[in-house]
Amino acid sequence: MVSILPVRFPLCPCFARANVRSSFLLSRAGARVRVSRLLLARAMSADSTAAVEGGREGEGCGEEVKEEVVQYVVLRRDLVDTWPMGSVVAQGCHAAVAAVWAHRDHPDTVAYCSDANLDSMHKVTLEVKGEAQIRNLSEKLKVNGIDHKLWIEQPENIPTCIATRPYPRSQVVSFFKKLKLCK
Repeated sequence: MVSILPVRFPLCPCFARANVRSSFLLSRAGARVRVSRLLLARAMSADSTAAVEGGREGEGCGEEVKEEVVQYVVLRRDLVDTWPMGSVVAQGCHAAVAAVWAHRDHPDTVAYCSDANLDSMHKVTLEVKGEAQIRNLSEKLKVNGIDHKLWIEQPENIPTCIATRPYPRSQVVSFFKKLKLCK
C-alpha cells in the first residue's frame, strides 16, 4: 500500500515501471511525489478497490501502461502583450478545438476525448515571439508530419496560434523543447 497525502492506493508493479511518464504532482510539507494520472485512475478503479478490500494487492495490473496523450498549444507572445487576454485565450481555444475536430477519428484523439479521460485532458501552452516564429514552427511541424492547426484570425488574416492534435508526449516533445511556457 502506498500512501499519498490522505489517499491510499494499492502498491502495484505498474508503479515501478520505468516507462511511465510522471505528470501529476502532489505536494505536502515540501515533499513532492509524481504519479502518472493513468496509474491514479487505475488505483481508484473498482478493480483496485476490490483488490484492496479483498487483499489481492497488485492484481489486475498486467496490462500495458500507455503513455500520456497531450495537446500542445502555442500562442504568440506579441499578441499576449497587446490584445485583451480574453481574445488571446479565445484564439488558443479555436485552434485546440479545430485540431481535435480535424483529427477526431485518429486513435490518439479518440483516447484523449474518451469518457475516461474527459476530466484529465492534458494541454501544454507555450509561446513564441511573433508572427515569423509561429509560421516557422507551423512549417517545421508540417515538414515533419505533425498534425496541427495554424489558426488564422479572420478577417484580419493574422496567424495567432498553433494547436497540435493530441499526441503521445514522446512523439512531439522534441519540437517544443526550446519554447517557453506561456505566462
